[in-house]
Formats: sequence, structure tokens, C-alpha cells
Amino acid sequence: MVSGGMTCVKYLTFFFNLIFAITGIVFIAVGTVILVVYSGYSNFMDTWFFAAPVFMIIIGAVVFLVSFFGCCGAVKENHCMIITFSVLLLLIFVLELVAGISGYLMQREVRQMVENRMNITMKDYSTDITTNKSWDIMQHDLQCCGMNGASDWASAGFSDNTIPNSCCREVPVGSKCDINSIYIYEGGCMQSLQSAIEYYSLILGGVGIGIAIIQIIGVIFACCLARSIRREYETVETAAH
Repeated sequence: MVSGGMTCVKYLTFFFNLIFAITGIVFIAVGTVILVVYSGYSNFMDTWFFAAPVFMIIIGAVVFLVSFFGCCGAVKENHCMIITFSVLLLLIFVLELVAGISGYLMQREVRQMVENRMNITMKDYSTDITTNKSWDIMQHDLQCCGMNGASDWASAGFSDNTIPNSCCREVPVGSKCDINSIYIYEGGCMQSLQSAIEYYSLILGGVGIGIAIIQIIGVIFACCLARSIRREYETVETAAH
């Protein structure tokens, strides 16, 4: 049995593992929310951009399972389980840092990606149902119109000052949304979507790096507990001889 101050370390290790279990759930929740948000704008984002939230969900599931392993090791005072837990936690720490840093780095690619995808999809608005629906959802949700403004729709085949109905807050019965409407959304979608994606990338990065730093404390406690357990075993063996 562990004695003295190490008893405190034992319970702190157990407590931190409970926190890790919760952080695993947080990882899964945050990754899922971001994935759902991103999927709503999938036509305006490159496929590789979905890798980070998926990676975060996987890490969350692994953290949850590993924390359970660590709790068992702390309660049973099993040296082998504690060491294994510490090694796994260090590996997860590295993965979380990678996920966090990736979240920050992705911000640099957002503007170019959004601009390229919007240029391509805008031309298909009148011919492709999926693209049509994506633009309408985005313009309605973000309360924006076109890439940089309503005038952009002229290059996408719209004439006589008409623009998609999703560019207006309201469209009177029997009429269409046009560039002179008092209900038109004045801002462009490129800046709005870029800001939204950057915001979620920042959350992804902050959560990843923040939790990774907290886990380092857990690794320290686990190593202290493992060392204490080993010394207890060595003391018992020496006394037996």
C-alpha cells in the first residue's frame, strides 16, 4: 500500500483521471459540433479541412478509454498499469498538440480556400441543385449575399438586377429579390464564412492545446504514484529477505 504523501498523490491521480474522462467527452462533443457546422458548408471547403475535427473525435474516444485504465491503475495501485497509462497519456498529449496546432495553422489557408471554392460553385448555382441549396443555406444563415456583395451574381448568369431570393430577408409574394430591395443582405459571404471557419478553427486549437497542458500534470502525478508503488514493493521484498 502507498503511504504518507503518496496517498494524496494516489487520489489526485484518480481525480485527474476523472477529469480526463470528462475532457474526452468534451473532445468528442467539440469535434462533432465543428464537424456538423463544417458539413453545412462542405461545398465551400476542401475535403482535408474535415480531418481535424474527425481527428479530435478519435482522440476524445481514446482519452476516455485511457482515463478509465488510469483510474483502475490508481485504485489497484498497480505499477504496470500506472506506467502504461503514463506512456499512453504522453502519446495522447502529442496527438492533442498536433490537433491544436493544426487548428491554428488551418486559419492561414481559410481565405484562399473559401475564395477558390466560392468562385467555382457560384457559376453552378443555376445548374446544380446541391450547389444551389448550399448557397441558399449559407446566405440565409450568415445573412450575406454573393462573394463580396450582391453585384457578384451578375457574373453567375443573373440579369435585370435579380439575385437569389436567399439574398433577401423577405421576398414579397409574387416578386423576386433584386439588387435594389430594401430587404437585401448587404455584406458578402466570403468574409462571413471565413470568420465563422476561423472561429471554429480557433476553438479546435484552443481546446486541443489547453487540455494537452492539463494532461501533463496528470502524467507527473501518475509517475510519482508509480515510483512510490515501486519503492513500497522493493521495501516489502527487502524486509522479506
